Amino acid sequence: MMTSTTIGQKIKALRVKSGINQVQIAQFLGVDQSTISKCEKGKRPFQVDHLERLGSLFGVSLSDLMNEEASAVPLTIAFRAEGMQVEDLNAIADMQKIVLNLGEMRALLQKPGE
Repeated sequence: MMTSTTIGQKIKALRVKSGINQVQIAQFLGVDQSTISKCEKGKRPFQVDHLERLGSLFGVSLSDLMNEEASAVPLTIAFRAEGMQVEDLNAIADMQKIVLNLGEMRALLQKPGE
């Protein structure tokens, strides 16, 4: 079972890989930066709705974030995180969610044996 610490470490790794800082994540989620710091350190659990939004932002499913065996490999996009505003992060999250949903729809529509 995933603990707050391992989920926090997974989120931190995704955040760092994406080049986004804690302040930007805090603004994206509408919380204080100290909350993000505590969550990444496992001192406080992430709220489920925050995990869903972060999954969308990083292009990973909620189950990948919560599953200990699953490696959360984000969808690759190229952007510059410096100077990025909350509106930019919201747009990225929306695009990533569309891509994730498209992948799931294709998997559902694929015929067995193809």
